[in-house]
Amino acid sequence: MENEIDDLVRRLVRLEDELERKLEAQRDQFRYRVEEGRAVFEESVNRQHKLLKTSLVTFLKRSPLASLIVAPAVYGLIIPIALLDLGVWIFQLVCFTAWGMERVKRSDHVIVDRHRLSYLNGIEKLNCWYCGYANGVIALAREVASRSEQYWCPIKHALRVRTRHPRYRNFVEYGDAEGFRAQLEKLRDEVRKHPDARPEAPGQEG
Repeated sequence: MENEIDDLVRRLVRLEDELERKLEAQRDQFRYRVEEGRAVFEESVNRQHKLLKTSLVTFLKRSPLASLIVAPAVYGLIIPIALLDLGVWIFQLVCFTAWGMERVKRSDHVIVDRHRLSYLNGIEKLNCWYCGYANGVIALAREVASRSEQYWCPIKHALRVRTRHPRYRNFVEYGDAEGFRAQLEKLRDEVRKHPDARPEAPGQEG
């Protein structure tokens, strides 16, 4: 059973690598390159994009009434999300410093760039900015939480977890008391020294 799990994890890693290659090819298809952390389109593509922009009046006319009504509820979440952003920053500053852990780079998770697309109108740009920020903060919080979990409680659940973070695969099996005591310091040391390393299947090298 353990060998089968290791094999499945290796296959997942290979699929992740293949996905990254596909995404790189897609960039070529849509004729843009990344320079200094920013996507740059060819000038002819930019001109074409501007022609495809929908005016604000047309956009509002086409928007379902229900979407316009619930807009305040959607944008109202900016307050708790911003508080979460601040809370995660304070948590890392205090706790990660105390535990001797490297802080998660916010720029690796909170990526706000879709508002630069010239085929989006003002409202669409705002929506994309908001979605990028909100999902980025949640991803940042998840990464901080996963490192904290590996430091304090790297034990798998007895029940199935549908949305597992990458570190979870190397946690100690539920009920393995001896394994937990034997591996706790090793797992803590790993998250301190190599926090950005992609977890591998047990026994996998390279």
